[in-house]
Amino acid sequence: MILSTCGLKCDECEYYKETCAGCRNVKGSTFWAVEMMPAKVCPLYDCAVNKRGYNHCGECDELPCTTFRQMKDPSVSDEEHLRMIEIRVALLRGTAV
Repeated sequence: MILSTCGLKCDECEYYKETCAGCRNVKGSTFWAVEMMPAKVCPLYDCAVNKRGYNHCGECDELPCTTFRQMKDPSVSDEEHLRMIEIRVALLRGTAV
């Protein structure tokens, strides 16, 4: 399993190896961040890696922070988003079953 900085499973993503090489490989400048973010870098990657020097968000005591909770895929329901946050936090903290 290849985890992104925020706990998404890169190798299960439809864009991995096609449109995206994974956030670690592109230093947070994923295709969607370049298109949608003012700084052209994923805010979660920027915070965890660039600003705090972590390997991933799971090393931060504030996880899940406001930014983590607010970065919602518009194609999923609020309930699904909350469920995905729980899964990603567990994966990052190594507590997933």
